[in-house]
Amino acid sequence: MPFLSTTLSRVKPSPTIAMTAKAAELKAAGRDVIGLSAGEPDFDTPQNIKDAAVAAIAAGKTKYTAPDGIPELKKAICAKMSRDNGLDYTPAQISVGTGGKQTLYNALMATLNDGDEVIIPAPYWVSYPDMVLLAGGTPVAVEATLENNFKLTADQLEAAITPNTKWFIFNSPSNPTGAGYSRAELKALTDVLLRHPHVWVMSDDMYEHLAYDGFEFCTPAQIEPALYERTLTCNGVSKAYAMTGWRIGYAAGPVELIAAMRKIQSQSTSNPCTISQWAAVEALNGTQEFLTPNNEMFVRRRDLVIKMLSEIDGMTVPTPEGAFYVYPSIAGLIGKTTPKGTVIDTDEAFATALLDEADVAVVFGAAFGLSPNFRVSYATSDEALTEACTRIQRFCAELA
Repeated sequence: MPFLSTTLSRVKPSPTIAMTAKAAELKAAGRDVIGLSAGEPDFDTPQNIKDAAVAAIAAGKTKYTAPDGIPELKKAICAKMSRDNGLDYTPAQISVGTGGKQTLYNALMATLNDGDEVIIPAPYWVSYPDMVLLAGGTPVAVEATLENNFKLTADQLEAAITPNTKWFIFNSPSNPTGAGYSRAELKALTDVLLRHPHVWVMSDDMYEHLAYDGFEFCTPAQIEPALYERTLTCNGVSKAYAMTGWRIGYAAGPVELIAAMRKIQSQSTSNPCTISQWAAVEALNGTQEFLTPNNEMFVRRRDLVIKMLSEIDGMTVPTPEGAFYVYPSIAGLIGKTTPKGTVIDTDEAFATALLDEADVAVVFGAAFGLSPNFRVSYATSDEALTEACTRIQRFCAELA
């Protein structure tokens, strides 16, 4: 009898975490590594949010809470959903988890049975397929190609739906591409979903506030109210509020689903960190003024990266509408060889050689389900981005 669960054989460790860890290890060993692999803003958490956390500690708000969040935070989330998305929820429809990942995982664990399928547009966040597998479901990846700006079409969604489809996972702006769906593009998808009432929608809105060039964020239940009762709208404070380490995510959806998610959380992690919850209350209720200057900084960094990488022969770099990633294609570099003799036959080989030979850490496209590409996170300083892109230019110029 094997000691470890056979379920583990269905999943793999997160490639983004693995690459970030490897870069940190090399840096600790004295290498001048520039990390562009982590999806984490380099901004500090805003002072008003930190002050709220300190005040919560001083007030002794350090005890257990309800498994899926304090009433004050659920109320703040309801207010946020109404204010920003035009969606009305009650606290009974809100679940607060230890990061956005836990809310997604809880929902999948609460709903998936053997044989259930989950449609996931590729490129996708690396954790989606593995969370589906852990929950006993079957991920169905559908490629959204560079030619369509990495966005799934209505025809593709229609063709992927089967009687076994339970969920459609939607992410806009996207990790890893930064691609954002317009209202018209999203309406085309929701029109398809209306014809298939057995399919639920899991909308990952984590990058909602990171939208550029006039792009207007929208979410499925907002675009098509008829989907409200079968949509789980997921979000969190990690990215826009620079609170990745605080670990607060949340989801809004039907009461029955939220109750099932609460049951799972009550027997796994129980409540998220109390201090983090009070900080999140301030994040959602407090000033939002810092979002605009932060986004202006992200746009400048995005444009810097696109300009420098677009100068590389054999690389195509689309312009994303949001988030803080670019997802270049290296189709024109496949088959070439590095000065140390490494053949670039895959995007994983490209990323590995780039780290080994140029001290730049990125994540290879196969991890996100679409090759040959790689993901750059530009959530770091202009100086680091300039140096990293210079190294990538030099590395590519030396390929033969």
